[in-house]
Amino acid sequence: MVTVWEYSPGDVFLSMLWFFLFFIWIWLLISVFADVFRSDDLSGWSKALWTIFVIVLPYLGVFVYLVARGKKMGQHAVRDASMQEQQRRDYIQSVAGTSTAAEIERLAELQRSGTISDAEFQQAKAKLLA
Repeated sequence: MVTVWEYSPGDVFLSMLWFFLFFIWIWLLISVFADVFRSDDLSGWSKALWTIFVIVLPYLGVFVYLVARGKKMGQHAVRDASMQEQQRRDYIQSVAGTSTAAEIERLAELQRSGTISDAEFQQAKAKLLA
């Protein structure tokens, strides 16, 4: 049975180091595969070859991919982040609707055209400002 007294602080440190290196390695593999499959500039055969290369020779494949396409990985990440930001802004804008000022302006236009009376305009304006 292994007890706590059989591990020195150096052994614990090395175990933690290997764990984190393994975790970083898994993260790199996931990042490379994600970039391979989201790349618009790679053909299907290129994606297949990169995938096979990374699976057959994992360390060499990942490092060669990072050297050969590292700049493209950054560009893809920036493009995806800006696309997500734009989608988020569009969604918020669609849910939030128009601004209060735009609604009051629309009501004023309806009042000028005679569609609503002054009392209806004041009531709707008070409702918007409340």
